[in-house]
Amino acid sequence: MIFLHPEFLYYMLPPLLILFLFLLTQKKVEMLYFTKEVMQKLKVSSNTLTLRVRNYIFLLIGVLLIVALANPVINNGTVEVKAKSSDIMIALDISDSMLAQDVYPNRLKLAKQKALSLLQLEPTQRIGIIGFAKNSYLVSPLSFDHSAVGFLLRQLNTDSITEKGTNFLSMLEVVQKSIKNKNNKKYLLLLSDGGDKKDFTQEIAYAKKHNIVVFVLAVGTQKGAPIKMENGKFIQQNGNIIVSKLNGAIAKLATKTGGVYIESVNSNEDIKSMMKEIEANSVKKELKSQEIHRYIPLFYYPLALALVLLLIANSSLYKKDAHSFVAVFLIALLYTTSQTAEAAVLDFMELKNAKEAYQNKNYVKSEDIYKKYLQSNVKPDVKYNIGNTLYKQGKYKEAIKQYKEVKFLKDTSNAKKLANIGNSYAKEPTQKNLEEAIKAYESSLKLHEDKDTRENLEAVKKALKKQKKQDKKKKDKKNKDKKNQNKDKKDQNKNQKDKGKKKDKQNKNDKSKKNSSEDEKKSNKNDKENKSKENQDKKQDKKQNSKEKQEKDAAKELKDDKKQEQKATQTDAAKMKMSAEEEKKWLKKLNKQQGTFLYRLNKKTSKQENENEKPW
Repeated sequence: MIFLHPEFLYYMLPPLLILFLFLLTQKKVEMLYFTKEVMQKLKVSSNTLTLRVRNYIFLLIGVLLIVALANPVINNGTVEVKAKSSDIMIALDISDSMLAQDVYPNRLKLAKQKALSLLQLEPTQRIGIIGFAKNSYLVSPLSFDHSAVGFLLRQLNTDSITEKGTNFLSMLEVVQKSIKNKNNKKYLLLLSDGGDKKDFTQEIAYAKKHNIVVFVLAVGTQKGAPIKMENGKFIQQNGNIIVSKLNGAIAKLATKTGGVYIESVNSNEDIKSMMKEIEANSVKKELKSQEIHRYIPLFYYPLALALVLLLIANSSLYKKDAHSFVAVFLIALLYTTSQTAEAAVLDFMELKNAKEAYQNKNYVKSEDIYKKYLQSNVKPDVKYNIGNTLYKQGKYKEAIKQYKEVKFLKDTSNAKKLANIGNSYAKEPTQKNLEEAIKAYESSLKLHEDKDTRENLEAVKKALKKQKKQDKKKKDKKNKDKKNQNKDKKDQNKNQKDKGKKKDKQNKNDKSKKNSSEDEKKSNKNDKENKSKENQDKKQDKKQNSKEKQEKDAAKELKDDKKQEQKATQTDAAKMKMSAEEEKKWLKKLNKQQGTFLYRLNKKTSKQENENEKPW
């Protein structure tokens, strides 16, 4: 227990004690005139509280009140409080076109109302104001003082900037210069009717280059309205009244830069929807963090006891009644605090036993104690310690799950938790686990720089490279084995095919051999037949030759005979004639040799019939 304001004890207790010391030591007025014996005879005995007792009670009441003022507390740890903001810059179009009355009361006043509503809806955000027309000016830098921002916002009107027109690029340049965060995104809420520009390519490129996210709340309608000046006249161009309409092309400036485009309505639903979109698409930046101590206050106990004693001191209770009243009050006070006090003592003992079991490497017992304690007291430290016991038991998956359920308020504690998650992943060094370990280590180092965590990160990165190489080698081996298996299969198939081809060839060769043998036999037969035919032909030729010779001889003889006959006929024709018998003989001879009249000099050829051949 400590006192938050111990100065009350230092400066008020000593004077109180000195005052009551004088009161207690001061003699009564009666003692100046009467002796003790006389006073005892004059005093009536009673069972009520004496003056001395009442004075002691008042002294105790004074002490209790001073103790209550010193504010006794029990330290309950620390809490880190962070101030975060999205840093929204509001750009208000104050060109003359915003005086159009197609919305009530006009575009400029409605836009101001929307901006003031945003200041009320987001009291924890830093908000700044930019006014722009042809040129742009910073009206209020980013500030938490929304009352001052609102005051400056109300003062804006179309006369604040003398140059007429609408220049969105100059407004973006002011946003870039006013928000000084190079890496983080800048969020701009644009309240405008869109001007007259149709192509926002240049503005979109500038916004993307400088990480400006534009949210557009369009003020105006598609029908439009003429622009009425303060003097009651309408703005004219070339003698014609100008009708200003809402430029829908400005939606591209919002959507292309990652923002949202919303058209305004008379209620606050549009600005509420816009703030939801900004919160959903923005990342809050941490501006300041501070650790705040948490305490359990105890001042009401001495204060309550002082009030009860005051009642007793100012009452006419008997001594027995006063003692019983105080006893009842103390019992009631102890009863109200006994449960919490007993729980606190038991909690301390349980946590101590769990810690001792952990130090003695009895992790199972430590885990059981922490889990029992967690059933009645849900604390992040206890969950974290359970995760540690699981890690020591080698239950890394369960440890990771337990660590992820822990949510600390301090960055250092969260960094330790993330480092332990990385250690748990690294204990089972698969490629996926090593990658998760690297992510956990990097997240831990972002919150808090630690030498051991940095070394573990480098070691895991090296292990991941080795693991990737090993996995690559295994894959290569598998691919090679598959290729070899495929090759073997192909070779087997080829061998089988070759064997089949060989068999086919053998079969063909066998068939060809058979055929050749048959052909040879046939050819031999043919040769024999041919030879026999040739022999026959030769014999026939010889016969023919012999016949021819005979015929020639016969022909010669016939010629000679004819010659002789002619001669004879010539000589003896007149004298003698052939007899009938001799004529018959000669005719027989001629008829016998008539078949050998024609001679075949070439081989016989088969006659081919031609169907198309004409009969003549």
